[in-house]
Amino acid sequence: MTKTLEITDVTKSFPQPAGGSIQVLDIPKLVVNEGEQVALIGQSGGGKTTLLHLIAGLLSADGGSISVDGINLTKLSEQGRDRFRAHSIGYVFQTFNLLPAFTALENVRLGMTFGAGKADNQRARELLNRVGLSERENYRPGQLSVGQQQRVAIARAMAAKPRLLLADEPTANIDPKSAESVLDLIGESCRNENIALLMVTHDMQIASRFGRTDRLDEINLVVSKT
Repeated sequence: MTKTLEITDVTKSFPQPAGGSIQVLDIPKLVVNEGEQVALIGQSGGGKTTLLHLIAGLLSADGGSISVDGINLTKLSEQGRDRFRAHSIGYVFQTFNLLPAFTALENVRLGMTFGAGKADNQRARELLNRVGLSERENYRPGQLSVGQQQRVAIARAMAAKPRLLLADEPTANIDPKSAESVLDLIGESCRNENIALLMVTHDMQIASRFGRTDRLDEINLVVSKT
């Protein structure tokens, strides 16, 4: 089976104001196969978002390797990681990160151009239709409900046809009814396009929806040794 994500001996520490550093991650192995959907459970402050930022190339690991679709991100420059992320990794944030002056359609189109690609209006409209917002394509984020904003963010994350989708507690800021819809939407979208999904959450009920569930405190030696 093809490995979309493979993490080997990855470590990450952060400097402390008083001097020295604190280690937050030490992960010997984590693999997500092509098309696989994985929930990673961890408590708040346990390093979940840091791990996603490392996988996305937003942060650099102190050691080890992170390969996505066969490319070792730890060997790339910061610009190289940015280019690779634009083409191959989608990211759904807790806080949506939509540009307030742009319409829903423009926000989705923007997701296609991060890697110097061309905006495809047909695909952007198709994605908005898939998330149930075809009639809201000209609305700006401030004119949309919180749940609708997250749907736009999902469409944007899918815009460049990534190989891997990372989701950072995507239902944390929306109501339970919208949360169910968003989770269904993410799962279905990834299945339809054979995209590997890694979602981090602290909610066991959300994790129970996934065929595979890993615990961060079991794969992270920093936690499991304490």
